[in-house]
Amino acid sequence: QTFEKLLIANRGEIACRVIKTCKKMGIKTVAIHSDVDANAVHVKMADEAVCVGPAPTSKSYLNMDAIMEVIKETRAQAVHPGYGFLSENKEFARRLAAEGVTFIGPDTHAIQAMGDKIESKLLAKNAKVNTIPGFDGVVKDADEAVRIAREIGYPVMIKASAGGGGKGMRIAWDDEETREGFRFSSQEAASSFGDDRLLIEKFIDNPRHIEIQVLADKHGNALWLNERECSIQRRNQKVVEEAPSTFLDPETRRAMGEQAVALAKAVKYSSAGTVEFLVDSSKNFYFLEMNTRLQVEHPVTECITGLDLVQEMIRVAKGYPLRHKQADIPINGWAVECRVYAEDPYKSFGLPSIGKLSQYQEPLHVPSVRVDSGIQQGSDISIYYDPMISKLITYGSNRAEALKRMEEALDNYVIRGVTHNISLLREVIIHPRFVRGDISTKFLPEVYPDGFKGHKLTDLERRELLATAASLYVAEQLRSQRFLGTPRIPIAKSKRSSWELSVHLGDGIYPVAVSKDGSSFSVEVDGMKLNVTSEWNLASPLLSVTIDGTQRTIQRLSRNASGNTSIQFLGTVYKLQILTKVAAELSKYMPEKAAEDTSSILRSPMPGAVVAVSVKPGDMVSEGQEICVIEAMKMQNSMIAAKTGKV
Repeated sequence: QTFEKLLIANRGEIACRVIKTCKKMGIKTVAIHSDVDANAVHVKMADEAVCVGPAPTSKSYLNMDAIMEVIKETRAQAVHPGYGFLSENKEFARRLAAEGVTFIGPDTHAIQAMGDKIESKLLAKNAKVNTIPGFDGVVKDADEAVRIAREIGYPVMIKASAGGGGKGMRIAWDDEETREGFRFSSQEAASSFGDDRLLIEKFIDNPRHIEIQVLADKHGNALWLNERECSIQRRNQKVVEEAPSTFLDPETRRAMGEQAVALAKAVKYSSAGTVEFLVDSSKNFYFLEMNTRLQVEHPVTECITGLDLVQEMIRVAKGYPLRHKQADIPINGWAVECRVYAEDPYKSFGLPSIGKLSQYQEPLHVPSVRVDSGIQQGSDISIYYDPMISKLITYGSNRAEALKRMEEALDNYVIRGVTHNISLLREVIIHPRFVRGDISTKFLPEVYPDGFKGHKLTDLERRELLATAASLYVAEQLRSQRFLGTPRIPIAKSKRSSWELSVHLGDGIYPVAVSKDGSSFSVEVDGMKLNVTSEWNLASPLLSVTIDGTQRTIQRLSRNASGNTSIQFLGTVYKLQILTKVAAELSKYMPEKAAEDTSSILRSPMPGAVVAVSVKPGDMVSEGQEICVIEAMKMQNSMIAAKTGKV
């Protein structure tokens, strides 16, 4: 026996994920949506869907009154909150309980205890869980923040007590940064969680972020379902996760698992939850926080344990005891998850990008790939919600196999219409440090100290790219000469078999000679001959090309009449210009277009809402001074002056 009807108080990929399990269990589903999400995938997947308000989250997905109304109207017996939004809101859980509706998650006591970082730290200490040294109380003002920070010793982390998802967190290395961090964090916390209480703790340098998945029922049973390694992060948000971790030995894993379960039992936890730990280089681990909900990265745990966590959550909520014992929980194989975001990785590892997905194709033809997404071709990525496109998960019998499949899956993923971070994801998973497992939460800033610049081509890879681009150009020329049906010109010219081209890539201009040999091309670059074969199906968004026996999947994103083309090769998009030798010689007579001087304008790098303006016309500003604050995709960004001048 299970619930007859369940409402999902969420949107996007997690709503779709919950609906899939409900369908499998024979439970009817109700979706809620804002007016801009009326055509969203989760709305189409559910049995019923009701609009709960306009686009801003505070008026729709966080609008408790409207959601309670829908629950009464549709007679839903249970609510799954997903992650984010109301998933850790004790008030929502309390209101559901008052109406006799089951909240699929822990009870309000556990949400309150673990959602408050101050209370959770005290509880963890009492449950004999290792905790980070810090100040166990609410910080009143910036002066007190500075005093506490000095006592603990810099660096310190200032964070929102009610927080999560990297919102309302700042690291401070001195008194001035502490004051600024206090101001920004309390503003972000107030706008994200409606609660501006902050706490301060020691910032552990170079840690790993490893979390333990726990599952508990209402009969006092609790299990730990191994760990997830989530150290690859930017702005305190995870980018790549994997299970298990390369770093933990069975003893540390058991110790962490047992402490996580001890904490869950201390708060009488039921449902799925996650206990996050920071682990230093000597394998000392410290309790960070407990998330009383399903995590974004739960699929990697499902892959290696074979459990469906959403199904387990629903069973527990209905009052069933767990079906497994600790000894039954395996680690089978290895799973890796990449979070595919609509954002530009070249700008501080990912500034949000918006747009319509003009073309979208998931790499489901690659073996052992799972894609959790809540969008489809034609969907809009808007400024109102998280810019996540999907979670791409690959599974293998060992780590090398899972990573190899991830590489293939990223190459075969077609996303057009928005900027995306596939180039960054693909670089991370092939980076020698990542492959060795030598990672920490500082991985991105350490590996790319000057920011991410895309894949650096080796000489061989550069030749492969030039040969592929030239072959594509020739294949295109040949295709455009062919007439289908009868030739209109009775005397066809003799077939041409060789081309002299000039290819412009980066700062270099390379002469390339192409000759056709059956269905393949022989290409000469840098005095070396390469053999390029392919089906040359130019209408397909994915092209599989074999260069001297090496198979590569490439995507040609654009081309124009003046020979400019952009090709996604090894995950990164390269801009090339391909001209015949004659055209290349003439192109030097073309005038150059001068770039405009933008230093005297302040241009927002992304669309968003202006939440504060710190200057007025006539003010003198110096370089680096804050002009305004823009909120986009739930993050606050301070916009600064590029040079000294007058507003």
